[in-house]
Amino acid sequence: MTVEPMKRRRAARGCGDHLRDEILDATTDLLLTTGHAKAVSIRAVAQRVGVTPPSIYLHFADKDALLDAVCARYFEALDAVMQQMVRDQPTTMDRLRAQGLAYIRFARQNPELYRIATMGEGRPGSDIEKTLNTSAFVHLQSTVETLMAEAVYPPGDATAVALELWTVAHGIAAFVVSRPYLPFGDVEDFADRVMRSACCGQIITGAIPLDLPPQQVVELITGRSTDG
Repeated sequence: MTVEPMKRRRAARGCGDHLRDEILDATTDLLLTTGHAKAVSIRAVAQRVGVTPPSIYLHFADKDALLDAVCARYFEALDAVMQQMVRDQPTTMDRLRAQGLAYIRFARQNPELYRIATMGEGRPGSDIEKTLNTSAFVHLQSTVETLMAEAVYPPGDATAVALELWTVAHGIAAFVVSRPYLPFGDVEDFADRVMRSACCGQIITGAIPLDLPPQQVVELITGRSTDG
């Protein structure tokens, strides 16, 4: 059955941003309904908004640009949640942990968009990449830089460390979203334990030579030999 486009009043002059938001809202709704970016088309978005396809192209060059913008909005919302979570944290390490937990919670609350925004194919220079470079990831990187300045973390490449921690948070989020039936126990407790290990583990890793064999690492940490 063909879905007839909704009748829509012509936007007043200067209301282009409002139409752009409507297009993004409609695209998001379609993504959530279909569960896959391949099922979303410019024509379907136009029908849902109540405009013609050329009206979409006035705001977005193509479907990829439209999907990038939807994902960029997701990351902006994620960043707002992460920033809100850190406001009342007493220490920088608490803020780091809170950022990771906020990331995981937001993914669980928005699983379909999370899959599309983080597991789809990204392109350098796209809105997705720009958002990763200017919002949530930058704030996480800033927290790592502060920990280095406070001598909690050893000096080093804050971007690399932030990416390691981001990868841990993403791994937890992806797993609990895609495999919720696994025996995680309480997901919040599970996520907290893993994030604590990752955040605090950076301190230990920085204090141990990278070429030290695993057995010697155990001996160094525990203070006892593992031989015999």
